[in-house]
Formats: sequence, structure tokens, C-alpha cells
Amino acid sequence: MGDASRDPDEIADLVRSAQHGDAIAMNALLDRLTPYVGRLCGPIALQDSADAAQEALISVFQNLKALNEPAALYGWVRRIAVREAVRVAQRSARARPAELAELPAPGSPELAADIRDVLDRLSPEHRAILVLREIEGLDEKDAAQLLHISPGAAKSRLSRARSSFRKAWSS
Repeated sequence: MGDASRDPDEIADLVRSAQHGDAIAMNALLDRLTPYVGRLCGPIALQDSADAAQEALISVFQNLKALNEPAALYGWVRRIAVREAVRVAQRSARARPAELAELPAPGSPELAADIRDVLDRLSPEHRAILVLREIEGLDEKDAAQLLHISPGAAKSRLSRARSSFRKAWSS
């Protein structure tokens, strides 16, 4: 769940300084947030993950002054990154199914490529719920809130996403 080396006091100080226009603090925040945003956008926006991450980071810095609680930075950034990744993925509407070859060994680069291929077959909404639950570790309620859907819709979407992933994986 994100970067374990985060110091909440240091992050809060950086946020406050950046909110007051400190360019060094903004650069330090950018250095810390870029990998996190990239990890969130990658599995959702796929080939367009760099664009989604860039859009998310632009939004973060344009709206940084609106962040009232600096300690909530990573949750706030997560919300923006997921929203932008889904938006960019929907815009590009990538639905290029590819045939899976033999199943590679666990941990191999081919397995990562095949997983990426299967994710590519899912809708951006399904990729988003899978990332939030399986990578970020959010429960259905928190994922639903972040995606602006009901908890029931999140649970249903997660079930369909998992089913679609399994079906695509086995095809």
C-alpha cells in the first residue's frame, strides 16, 4: 500500500511549503509522488499510463492549495490518480484482445507481459476496482467511495472484474 518510508510530519511540512509556493518543496513532492502515481495509473491506463500519470500530477499540483489536511496527501492523490487513469483509459478505448500463448513460469517477464495483456482486455472500470482492491488493499466501501459508486456496485463490479480476468486468463 504505497511507500512505507513516508514520514507523515515531513510530508505535511512539504505540502504546506508547496501550498505557499516553495518550488523546492514542490519538486520534492513531485519526486515522492511520481512513482506512487505511476504505480496506480499503470495497471488502469495501460499503454496510456504515462499520460494518465502526467494528467494526475498536473491536477494534484493545480489543486494542492485545496488540500486542507496535508496528512491526507496520499489518499487525496490516490483519488485523483485513479480518476485520471480511468478517464484516460476510457478516452483511448483500448480493446485489443490478444491470444495468450503458453503460460510462463511465475516471476518470469513473460508472465508480467501476459498479465498486462489480460488487464488490457478489461474495461478501465474493472481495472480500477482490481487495482484498488488487489494492489492498494482498499475494501469495497473505500473503493466505492473513491470511484463514486455505491458499495454494492463496487462489490458487483469487483466480482465481474475478477470473473472477466479469470475468463481472459484461461482463454
